Amino acid sequence: MRARKRFGQHFLTDSSVLDRIVAAVNLRGDDKLLEIGPGHAALTELLYPQAGSMIVVEIDRDLIAMLRARFSELEVVNADILKVDLDEVLHGSDWRLVGNLPYNISSPLLAKLYGHLERIRDMHFMFQRELSERLAAQPGTKDWGRLSVLTQYFCHVQPLFDVPPEAFSPPPKVESQVIRLWPRVERRPVDQQILALVLRTGFSARRKRLSNALKSLSLDWDALEALGISPSQRPDQLSVDDYVNIACAVEQAAGQQQGASEGHPND
Repeated sequence: MRARKRFGQHFLTDSSVLDRIVAAVNLRGDDKLLEIGPGHAALTELLYPQAGSMIVVEIDRDLIAMLRARFSELEVVNADILKVDLDEVLHGSDWRLVGNLPYNISSPLLAKLYGHLERIRDMHFMFQRELSERLAAQPGTKDWGRLSVLTQYFCHVQPLFDVPPEAFSPPPKVESQVIRLWPRVERRPVDQQILALVLRTGFSARRKRLSNALKSLSLDWDALEALGISPSQRPDQLSVDDYVNIACAVEQAAGQQQGASEGHPND
């Protein structure tokens, strides 16, 4: 079957790359595995015999009959992974995820998965290398951005190996990279909507001073400076912990304003 451009399909065909992915995942016999976008099942064929149980989610309905015929006990879900209710698909916890992901869904899919990490042990994904470099970036670099902060707040990030275009059919126009993500056990609680607001506001003016970039937010700069955050810094210089501290400061200020408003009702 020919790859469909609208699904962003680039089928992995290089056996050495497939073997490296299988080795990186390193399944045990009782592992629960979800594969996203199995395509022609080149990776599925290697992982299926090693998993305790396995589910695949494939958007292309023309591939569904082949998958069900080749793997009689495989649970095949014909759906767009971005629309799938993961709480219905992933029963229990300790799931392992793998996939050669269409590049056009990578960022929104990660954002979705970060909301279900209590069910996930780890994830091994093929990304466009440019995106992978953003996920693993460090503060002060050109790749450091909103997705970098969110990813590293939720997960540990480990780039594994690069994959050239000729490993796929048809070859993409970009280099790819396999990356491992696994949830951080301890994360400082923070309001996710406020954190998203702080990141969106800050990185929309990443080269400005924080005092200018974040001037629309209610911030006590004296308190933030005590935490090592200077108003003269730029948004692209701040760490994950810095952004969490700012988000908590915004949340605290909002709570104080609400309390003051409730304590002095209008006549």
